Amino acid sequence: MVLSSRMPELASLEIFLAIANTGSLGGAARELGLTQQAVSARLASLEAQIGVVLAIRTTRGTQLTPAGALVAEWAAHLVEVAHEVDAALGSLRAKSRQRLKVVASQTIAEQLMPRWLVSLQAAVARRGGTAPEVVLTATNSLNAIAAVRDGSADLGFVEKPGPPRGLGSCIVAHDELVVVVPPDHKWARRSGHVSAAELAQTPLVTREVGAGIRDNLTMALRRALGEDMQQAPPVLELPSAAAVRAAVLAGAGPAVMSRLAVADDLAVGRLRAITIPELKLGRPLRAIWAGGHNPPAGAIRDLLSHINSSTRKSRT
Repeated sequence: MVLSSRMPELASLEIFLAIANTGSLGGAARELGLTQQAVSARLASLEAQIGVVLAIRTTRGTQLTPAGALVAEWAAHLVEVAHEVDAALGSLRAKSRQRLKVVASQTIAEQLMPRWLVSLQAAVARRGGTAPEVVLTATNSLNAIAAVRDGSADLGFVEKPGPPRGLGSCIVAHDELVVVVPPDHKWARRSGHVSAAELAQTPLVTREVGAGIRDNLTMALRRALGEDMQQAPPVLELPSAAAVRAAVLAGAGPAVMSRLAVADDLAVGRLRAITIPELKLGRPLRAIWAGGHNPPAGAIRDLLSHINSSTRKSRT
C-alpha cells in the first residue's frame, strides 16, 4: 500500500524528536548542528504537512501538545527501526565490498585475471587496506553474459564481439586470435600463405557453442569472404582452451586460439602460428555489469579502475 502524502520524512521526524528531547528549538538546533530558524521552519512545515499542531512555543521553551506527545512516541519507534535498517544496509554494503562474484570467459579467467587480482592485492596492501575477496568462475562468454543478467554474478568478462545489449560494458584489454598447428602439419611446411577460404573449408578443433573465439572467427571470416560464407563443421568441440591445445598437439587438426593461451608453445616451437593475411583476428576483451553506462561504485569500480591502470602501464 502506498503511503499518503501526509506521511512525513524521517529527517523531519528526527528534528521533531530532538525538539521533544531537549524541550526547546534552540536545544534541538545545537544538538543537530542547525540554526534555530531552520529547526523552527522544519517544525512548521511538519505541522502543516500532517495537519496537527505538535508543539507550543512558550517563554520557558517548547511544550508538546497531547497530539505532539503521541507523534513523538510513534516517531521514536519509527526512527529506531530506520536506524536498524540503515545499519543493516551498511553491513550489506560492506559485505558486497568484501566479496565480489566474478564470471569470466576462459581466456580471461586463465590468462589475465590471476595477474590482475595479484596486482590488486599488492596495490591495496601498499595503501594499508584489504582487497575484496573475489570468487572467480571460468565459463564461456554466453554463460558469463547470462550470469550477469540474472544477478548470479556481480561482474563479468567476455570475449564476444560487440557489447551485450542491456548491460554496461567497457573494453579492458585486447587480444589476438591465431591459427595454430603442430610443427609437422602440412600448413607449417607450406611456403605460401593459407587463404581464408581454405581455413573456412577445413574442419577445426573448436570450443563449444557460445565461446567468444568461435563468434570472433566467424565474424572475421564473414568480413573476408562475405555474409554467405559457409564454415566446415568442427572436427572436435571441446570445453576448454587446454583441451583444444592438447587435441591440436595430438594431431586432431588446426585450431584458432588466443595468442595469450599458446604464447609459450609458440615460443618453444611446440605449435606453429599460421598467417592468414585476409583475416583480421584482433579482438577487444570487455567487462560487463548490470546497470547504467558507468560501473557501480565500490568493489566493481575499484577492480575495473585497477585493471585499466594495469593495462595502460603494460602498453608503455
